[in-house]
Amino acid sequence: MARLPVALVIGASRGIGRQVAIDLAKNGYKVVVAAKTVSDESSTAPFPPDPNSQNSTITTVTREIREAGGDATAIQVDTRSPESINNLIESTVKLHGSLDVLIYNSGAIWWSSVENTPFKRFKLMQSVNVEGLYATVQAALPHFKNNGWKGRIIVISPPIYSRFFRGKTAYAMGKVGMSVLTKGLAMDWKREGKKEMAITSLWPAVAIQSAATPDPKMLAELRKPTIFSDAILEIIGSPAEEVSGRLELDEDFLRTKGVTDFSKYNVVPGANPRRMLPAVLPILTVPEEDDEGNRIDSSKLAKFTAKI
Repeated sequence: MARLPVALVIGASRGIGRQVAIDLAKNGYKVVVAAKTVSDESSTAPFPPDPNSQNSTITTVTREIREAGGDATAIQVDTRSPESINNLIESTVKLHGSLDVLIYNSGAIWWSSVENTPFKRFKLMQSVNVEGLYATVQAALPHFKNNGWKGRIIVISPPIYSRFFRGKTAYAMGKVGMSVLTKGLAMDWKREGKKEMAITSLWPAVAIQSAATPDPKMLAELRKPTIFSDAILEIIGSPAEEVSGRLELDEDFLRTKGVTDFSKYNVVPGANPRRMLPAVLPILTVPEEDDEGNRIDSSKLAKFTAKI
């Protein structure tokens, strides 16, 4: 009997992360549902809870998956803590024997100008967003190595373009940093010949209903999170070389897979939600892309290492 692949979804208590965990389980994955919030799922009423409310936690999501016949385990994690992240990764592998798919959806949000963004808020976003991702990837790499460098990482982070910075610079600094990690790690793997590893960033082209979109007046402008989970399933099922290092948008990627009707994803039937991302994005590659010049590796410089 073939081994079921193992997917770890971090930031899966509600909204997009919850939907991704549920749909991965429906598609034959053993899912580890990870986030900070837990609850007594047996006494949650009504059940299932509103997927965008505080009543939706990793334990209620796990119950939802199990009651639908899927395989899910809840493991609590604080992505501000490398120790907590290491424990999550080690517990996942100890439980299931491997890690095949890693999805980092954890995120802290504060959209305002630099003047109106306190340093404490900036630090929180850096800790949860870019530092949490980096710690998670570092903790997972040894286990992908044990898999023979076969695996997928999906990062919830945006394409890189100037308008994204406007009005939310502090937030953008971390989210774009996450996308830089996607680009850079993919380059590492290409250089090292790891042809079956892929890391991809994914972002919504149209706003998705979540706890971050609570205004009922916005409903006609929103899509269901199923569009995001559908895009993730397509990315995971695509050849590694096709998706590694890509900064994708859910709608645009699904179009490349033959999807043309997106009406089923509308929260309000018959609505025409506004696309919030540009139709054309900057090309980040340059003609000298593969020219490394005199490449320096600080990890191999004894003088540098001694100063750390």
